[in-house]
Amino acid sequence: MRFYPDQTFPVDPIQIPDTLGALLLPDCTLFPHGALPLHIFEPRYRQMLTEAIEGSCVFCVGTLTSAETTDLESCTAPVGTAGLIRASREDHEGRSNLLLHGLCRIRFVEWLDEKPYPYARVQPVRSTPIEQSVSDEKTRRLREAVEAVLLGLPDELASEVRKILDRAPEAEVMADAVSQQFVQDPVIRQSLLEEQDVSQRISKLVDYLRTVRSGDN
Repeated sequence: MRFYPDQTFPVDPIQIPDTLGALLLPDCTLFPHGALPLHIFEPRYRQMLTEAIEGSCVFCVGTLTSAETTDLESCTAPVGTAGLIRASREDHEGRSNLLLHGLCRIRFVEWLDEKPYPYARVQPVRSTPIEQSVSDEKTRRLREAVEAVLLGLPDELASEVRKILDRAPEAEVMADAVSQQFVQDPVIRQSLLEEQDVSQRISKLVDYLRTVRSGDN
């Protein structure tokens, strides 16, 4: 488990382009407000990275649900995440290591044939806000579930996690940050990403964390 506390919370508002390159990987989900280290080595994705850096510095991450085919709609989860390139270093062979900062959920509206890499028309996915009357209670339950998991971690790591939670400006941000760091099951990760209702998202996350703590997962 690796944490990137300096890269965890929002950057200044960024206009998400209508079309974006997409890095498609199996069992890989990036959440908004999270950070994902990536190693870019395929020629098509190296071109995507170059064009992104020359443009908006944004591309998205999508999850492959089966082996990749030319029909990307049939093998890619419908919801992914647009991310901002925060740091990128290219080696002498043209491969790059980078850190991608999650910006927002996006829906793949249409896959386009304009590029040698996956390229799609995208649309931001808006979450259903949590009602203020239950926000504090949901936040408390989530924090308690995380604290229970932290009991099994080294003190230094637990301290870093608590700093992240303390900095979360609202329940939705906290839920995404916790999902990025603690949820290992790829199916559950994608389910949490696709859940638009913040209250339901937090409930699912708390249930998962309790299962982890009980040792059943």
